[in-house]
Amino acid sequence: MSGVALALCSALLFGGMSIALGFSMRRSRDALVGAFATSFSGFCVCAVVALAGREWGGELWPYLLAGVLAPGGAQLLFVLGVREAGPARASVIAGAAPLVAVTIAIIALGEPAQAPLLVGAVLIVCGGLALIAERTRPEHFRAIGLVYAFGCTILFATRDNIVRHIASDSTVAPQLAAATTILSGTVLVFVVLVALRGKRVLGDIRREGPSFVLPGVLWGASYAFLFEAFYRSRVTVVSPLVATESLFAVLLAVLLLRRTELVGRHLVLGAVLVVAGGALIGAYR
Repeated sequence: MSGVALALCSALLFGGMSIALGFSMRRSRDALVGAFATSFSGFCVCAVVALAGREWGGELWPYLLAGVLAPGGAQLLFVLGVREAGPARASVIAGAAPLVAVTIAIIALGEPAQAPLLVGAVLIVCGGLALIAERTRPEHFRAIGLVYAFGCTILFATRDNIVRHIASDSTVAPQLAAATTILSGTVLVFVVLVALRGKRVLGDIRREGPSFVLPGVLWGASYAFLFEAFYRSRVTVVSPLVATESLFAVLLAVLLLRRTELVGRHLVLGAVLVVAGGALIGAYR
């Protein structure tokens, strides 16, 4: 499969993970255990795929470090974002990753700030403003969820640039790289759980963890497709396509969570603007 097709598959699965996570939050509001359970389930998926590929070798430590950012910190923030703002709105904010990625490139790497990039940035910002301007929101909505989701976006965008840089010279197979990053992220979340809850942690995981297995499996599959895409295409191609997960999440929310998510014009407009801005940034960067 081409990098474009792989990136779109990753986006669809990530959007599905967001909606599945919304259902999981109805059964359990434990965001820390949710972050661990989704990460661990995702690791199992990528590990199985890596074992099936039988491609081993190369330096894994750079991927271990990248995994601390995402999925480590990023997954924790995303689960918190879904809990507080709902899956559709958190996904729209997460779709701003291309804006964050190009901002990092302009500030840290000295890339030129061309007009199409600025227009794309304006579109993404307008998408965020469309969400803020909503008058009708679900009862469970908390604005802090959008802040969590944006923090997740910063970590994901940073990780994307790091992984693409590593992958350009790496001999590590894509699925082994994906499993390695998820493993380090899972360990980070588990360490945070132990630090905060001590001996209660295993009991909490046994009791609340099963509610988050399905979104974790979808997320692990999305991750597997994402790494295959990065090994075949540039970040500027993959990142905007993966950002279409915002649209997929909103469409799935319309089908499955319309009443609880209250999908209205502002939410749909925000998703369209964010995806359009990401596509423009990817096309001209």
